[in-house]
Amino acid sequence: MDLSQRLRFRPPELYLIPGKSISPIYFPGKQYLPIIPPSKTNLVTTLSTPRPHLVLKAKIRSPLEGVSDEMNAIAFQNLDFAPARRRVRLAFLEVQRQLDHCLFKMAPTGIRTEEWYERNSRGMEIFCKSWMPEPGVRIKGALFFCHGYGDTCTFFFEGIAKHIAASGYAVYALDHPGFGLSEGLHGYIPSFDELAYNVIENYSKIKGRPELRGLHCFLLGQSMGGAVALKVHLMEPHGWNGVILVAPMCKIAEDVKPPAPVLKVLTLMSKVMPKAKLFPQKDLAELAFRELRKRKMAAYNVISYNEQTRLKTAVELLKVTSEIEKQVEKVSSPLLILHGAADKVTDPLVSQFLYEKASAKDKTLKLYDDGYHCILEGEPDDRIFRVLNDIVSWLDSRCSLD
Repeated sequence: MDLSQRLRFRPPELYLIPGKSISPIYFPGKQYLPIIPPSKTNLVTTLSTPRPHLVLKAKIRSPLEGVSDEMNAIAFQNLDFAPARRRVRLAFLEVQRQLDHCLFKMAPTGIRTEEWYERNSRGMEIFCKSWMPEPGVRIKGALFFCHGYGDTCTFFFEGIAKHIAASGYAVYALDHPGFGLSEGLHGYIPSFDELAYNVIENYSKIKGRPELRGLHCFLLGQSMGGAVALKVHLMEPHGWNGVILVAPMCKIAEDVKPPAPVLKVLTLMSKVMPKAKLFPQKDLAELAFRELRKRKMAAYNVISYNEQTRLKTAVELLKVTSEIEKQVEKVSSPLLILHGAADKVTDPLVSQFLYEKASAKDKTLKLYDDGYHCILEGEPDDRIFRVLNDIVSWLDSRCSLD
């Protein structure tokens, strides 16, 4: 890879214009207003609140193959609020277990799992889950997961967590507020700092459990979750024994970043109508999953957020990448960065930038030839297990049973 190329960042899981860098906002030429195609959206104005509230209805998704009309109706209901998402996830549990994916079909058995809700300091119910090794297996360490934008800590991560737990690690995960089974408006990030504080608060409680006393604790962040993990590390530099980042988002290039005046306007707009869905979003599965068969399975994660990006969410994503870029030299934790070399969602050159600039003495970068964005879910089976084994090997080399 020619590292002399200009470093570019394409923010993850957001709208793609063919031939352009991915960004929450697309700026064609010198026209700096969001483009909203009238033929694909339906503008609705709600006047019952003091502030204007704009909603753009999402483009109708294709029906899920192999399930009944009734199940499709369940999948495509309004998922703005957590009770609906929880009902839909429950209805699809058995369908998801039957998917022919190596993470499901080859998942280790005997793993102990637990699901619960933790009420955070803001009064929100946060969904948490754990995967523990078989009874009698001594725990080497603990791994805590931060999922990406629109994603959940269930579905594909179930198989990932079971594989790591079978190697002797306690694995914990949560759904960020507004995503998955946690409370909050679906796809809405009012503050990226609050996202990081929520991780610190909930994972601090778990780290205090008797079974983890004296064990090394690591953060694993994927895509936007990589930015969450980096934020958490920067907020508490000595809180973790290491950070693992998979296709992280941590930098925006100047040729993609909105001009300062435009960003100012967008920030002001986000204060007036923060929840508005203003930016069309394309299904990125084609870019994220290299194997077509696995790409089609992503649609069965029915509680993922795949509608237009909310205005405040887009502004927060732009803001946090700028903040992390300015502090990248402060990243001092032992660091493992994993990235597909052919990733068109987040740029592997940005992982190289992070690797070179981080002040950590113990840091490793692994680039996987021809790998797409979802190297843990969308690659050929042997590649998926190679990445998983690379994670476990890195953990093993930094943990001791003594």
